[in-house]
Amino acid sequence: MLADTLEQLQFSPSKRAAYVRFVLAALAVIVALKTLWFARFGGWADRELADFDAFHIVAQRIWLGDLDQVYHFKALLKMQMDAAGGATGFMPWTYPPQYGLLLAPLAFLQVGVGYLLFTTATLAVYLVTLRAIAGANFAQVLVILFPAFAITIGCGQNGFLTGAMIGLVCLNVERRQLVAGLALGAMVIKPHLAIAVSLYLLATRRWIALGTAATIVLASSLLCTLLFGWQIWTAWLGAIRESASYLEQGFYPLFRMISAYAALYKAGFPASAAFWGQASVAGLALFAVLLGVARGLSPTFALGIAAMVSVMISPYAYDYDLPMLGIGLALTLPDLARMARPGERSVIYGLILLAGAYGLVQSARLAVQFGQKADPNQHFAPALGGFALIALLVLLLRLLWRGTQPVPVLPQAAE
Repeated sequence: MLADTLEQLQFSPSKRAAYVRFVLAALAVIVALKTLWFARFGGWADRELADFDAFHIVAQRIWLGDLDQVYHFKALLKMQMDAAGGATGFMPWTYPPQYGLLLAPLAFLQVGVGYLLFTTATLAVYLVTLRAIAGANFAQVLVILFPAFAITIGCGQNGFLTGAMIGLVCLNVERRQLVAGLALGAMVIKPHLAIAVSLYLLATRRWIALGTAATIVLASSLLCTLLFGWQIWTAWLGAIRESASYLEQGFYPLFRMISAYAALYKAGFPASAAFWGQASVAGLALFAVLLGVARGLSPTFALGIAAMVSVMISPYAYDYDLPMLGIGLALTLPDLARMARPGERSVIYGLILLAGAYGLVQSARLAVQFGQKADPNQHFAPALGGFALIALLVLLLRLLWRGTQPVPVLPQAAE
């Protein structure tokens, strides 16, 4: 059984260390190869753009003084085509202006160097944070989340950064609320991923953390207004509305998404029904946070639930956001052995593996069949990652509803 195989790692220090070394070495190899890819080394001179390329373009616009232009898709598309040397994929920009400020130093670096520094720095912070939370379960979490780590590295996305920020909130919320609030405030760069943890802090009355986070958001917003003018907010809100219409029309690579919306839309439901399905899942995810607090479970487990469901709330959630779920898994593992049967734990681990690996496998399949620059929307692929997280949420709600009672231990047959 999957649970037995993975959980044995915590009881064997030598095997645990071997798995950790292997996973870290594999991640280092992927980073090295993708650095060459982003640097357009050798045979990769003619490549498509990826997410980090968009980050680099935005960093440049900060210094050119026209950040608001990246929120207009036609203007951004021209920038991306210039960077790609021709046609490019579909990459609208909907991040708050605070994220642009964070990226600004990357403009002074070549794309490959910038990618290497950004990815290694955020990955290192994430792994240190995850190690502090997971303890003896570190190797187990690394194995389960490895596909998600690989795809995050592959596109140069910020999943390690947001995962680390939520991890720092979880590490410090009990004794250092000020630090937790600073980390939560930094999530202004991707606020939809902080909703569940913010609700947990509200339900547990962590006023210092919430107040600190609100101060960071307001101060950073004021700074952006002073630097870019009021029009930056109008442009940002316009980009969000435009992005919603693109999502409704299915322009995004939905098979890479892990939201209920993507799963239902790709399954043939109309956009309106898919949005209602997403709203229902988001409501259940937030209910799970409140239920974890109300049932009197351990604070670590309840907070872990909040971190896990954080990626289930927005319709715009990708597989590269899953490192945050790894933080939640690390928090819940000590209690799962008591609260969940081995079969249930195997299903939990399997669903997380599926959510992380599915987009990676499908991306590789499309590249092999149709070429590196294939349009994924022209070739059908269901969004199974979204269904995997829906199933995971149902299982987590079942465990929460069951409460604090330990699962019955079945007598083992004599050998």
